[in-house]
Amino acid sequence: MNFREFDRYAHEYDEALTKGLRISGQDRDFFARGRIAWLARELQKNGATSLSVMDFGCGTGSSTPYFIELLGVRSVIGIDISTKVLEVARGKYSTLNTQFILMDEYQPAGCFDLAFCNGVFHHIAPDKRAEIISYISSALCRKGLFALWENNPWNPGARYIMKKIPFDKDATLVSALEARRLLQAGGFEIISTTFLFVFPKVLSWFRIFEPFLARLPFGAQYQVLCRRP
Repeated sequence: MNFREFDRYAHEYDEALTKGLRISGQDRDFFARGRIAWLARELQKNGATSLSVMDFGCGTGSSTPYFIELLGVRSVIGIDISTKVLEVARGKYSTLNTQFILMDEYQPAGCFDLAFCNGVFHHIAPDKRAEIISYISSALCRKGLFALWENNPWNPGARYIMKKIPFDKDATLVSALEARRLLQAGGFEIISTTFLFVFPKVLSWFRIFEPFLARLPFGAQYQVLCRRP
């Protein structure tokens, strides 16, 4: 999908996402908070702290408040290709410690402790993914961390939801194995690969078991956490 298509959905993005997620019984914020809370635990396990984060493919900025609340970061820069989705993000989350910038207007400078990316790589043409990984790597400081989140193609629920979302239905999914290969080829050291969001709301009482299932490819999303050398 190109920037013009994202521009077209900018003001309907959250509504379309909510409709697609309805089958899970949860809204967008449940998943946004869940991802960052999971990442916070993974960072704590590895003794890592992050003061600055680049949210690559930030969309309308839904992760922004959780970076500040759950990770305690001091600054967030959201990067995207769509002018109109960035306008929405600025309207919702723009503060003294957040910025939202077009990818073409931001030059990576090796200054971030953490890069975060959710549900973006399935929109990137396979032959362009290595280039984007290089861009993200260039934005990180030495030993900086990259948390790549993607939809799990082995999860039927994830596939079904994507078919219900107009800007996701034609996407090319990336498996966790392929994501790991891409990141390693880009010079990253893999720290962990974990899967989350196994149970829908109707089975929410089983969610206490999700940490024990995290290494199995059951969840609707996965996170590959890796480090720049």
